[in-house]
Amino acid sequence: MKIAKLALAAIALSATPALAQSGVSVGATVYGPQGNPVGEIVTVDGGQVIVDTGKHKVPLQLEAYGQGEKGPTITVTRAQLDAMMDEQLAAAAAKRDAALVAGAPVKTADGADLGTIATVDGDNIVINRDGNASNKVTLLREHFDALDTGLTARLTAAQIDAAVSAQGK
Repeated sequence: MKIAKLALAAIALSATPALAQSGVSVGATVYGPQGNPVGEIVTVDGGQVIVDTGKHKVPLQLEAYGQGEKGPTITVTRAQLDAMMDEQLAAAAAKRDAALVAGAPVKTADGADLGTIATVDGDNIVINRDGNASNKVTLLREHFDALDTGLTARLTAAQIDAAVSAQGK
């Protein structure tokens, strides 16, 4: 869903003028166009800034921030930012749910082939590892993303192997 969040930042704030970004630092309060608080900056890493609205942690490019009287500003309110994130997350979940069907190939977060979906039972997704019906693993629906490259588990092959190994003990 990180990709969905990045898409939100590009769409929502693409018209933001590149103003001075002084004051964009961890712990700073971000303000909206009417001067109301939008959230607090929780990380700054390179050109990406994560603002916590209290509902979502939203990645925005550093260029999205201007400088107002009170501190860093963006061109949307907290409610608008949360609504855009809600829409992006709902769209990503719908895309994921549509891709979770028997026979669909699945990759791990590190790009390895995990196998194919054997069954979907509510939130439990049973995967035939490496196409082997006797070597199954069950992951939760929330552990998947439907990316442009295909259905991907949010876990690496090593993480899945460790979890399976721990269950066998």
